[in-house]
Amino acid sequence: MAEIPLLNNRYQLQQPLGTGGMAVVYRARDLTLDRIVAIKVLRENLSNDVTFRQRFHQEAKAAANLTHPNIVTVHDFGLDNGKLFIVMEYVPGTDLKNLLKQRGRFSVEETIPLMVQACAGIGYAHRAGLVHCDIKPQNMLISPDQRLKVADFGISRALASIRPGERNDVVWGSPQYFSPEQASGNAPSPSSDVYSLGVVMYELLTGRLPFESDDTFELARLHCEAQPVPPRQLNPSIPPTIEKILLKILSKEPANRYRTADQLGRVLLTFCRTDNMLAPVLPGSLPAEDNQASLMDETALPADEILNDHLLDVDWITIGLGLAAFIAVGGLIPFWLYVWFTLNPAVK
Repeated sequence: MAEIPLLNNRYQLQQPLGTGGMAVVYRARDLTLDRIVAIKVLRENLSNDVTFRQRFHQEAKAAANLTHPNIVTVHDFGLDNGKLFIVMEYVPGTDLKNLLKQRGRFSVEETIPLMVQACAGIGYAHRAGLVHCDIKPQNMLISPDQRLKVADFGISRALASIRPGERNDVVWGSPQYFSPEQASGNAPSPSSDVYSLGVVMYELLTGRLPFESDDTFELARLHCEAQPVPPRQLNPSIPPTIEKILLKILSKEPANRYRTADQLGRVLLTFCRTDNMLAPVLPGSLPAEDNQASLMDETALPADEILNDHLLDVDWITIGLGLAAFIAVGGLIPFWLYVWFTLNPAVK
């Protein structure tokens, strides 16, 4: 990109890190703060769309408010020489897709800690009211210390809104990883991100996608209608509990999945406890402010029991208060009976 070596008189582009259909990612130096950053420069056809530019700025602002160890931080965004760009935290290492190509597939002991980290970051965004829309291993960066960071929050939502009035023609996400509702052209929800996490998890454990086709429309049909091959048929070392969890995540109906990434993360953490797999989970991946660290201290439940997400949503405080009120009211009954018989003695 020799024609724009310096963006906004601040960011010096050094070398391209990757190229996609919508943007080019560069390693760059922030001359003001003297630090290395990653900059995604969007294609000119997107940058020239005034409506998209407004949506892009709106989503970039929302993404910039996400501060979490498992989310790539957004530092800045802008428009220079007719090109939209977004400045992000530079994460050394590689992405999960490249690691998968090198490894073929991952063991359960390797997969679960990675998925717990992904759930921690995406769950944090869900609580902030943001849906990623394009969860895939290419958007999961792995640092040398095995920290997983989810990238492209905001950008994916902006791209998904280019043609919001034509729902049936909009592709919300990457065809290999999008949910049935996204395949149908409907707006994604947190449970859509959960489905995409399930596709990633399936791919990590089996070395293949649950649905494969070179035709985008056929992929959409498979996501909406076909059932995936049970993962234990492809990798018998997968525990039956993990297979049940995975098939639940890949349910066609959003209501049959875990509703948020937080909920999925709690299920996977419970599996870690029951299978003595807590050690591989990075201690910093579930910070206390995320309301996730406390999960490590909860009483362990059998993994099969938590497949029913209603068990995760029981409001024990409300139930306890209700029982206390019942006992309190019930305890007054003997007293009122005593008063009644005192004031109304039986006639002999």
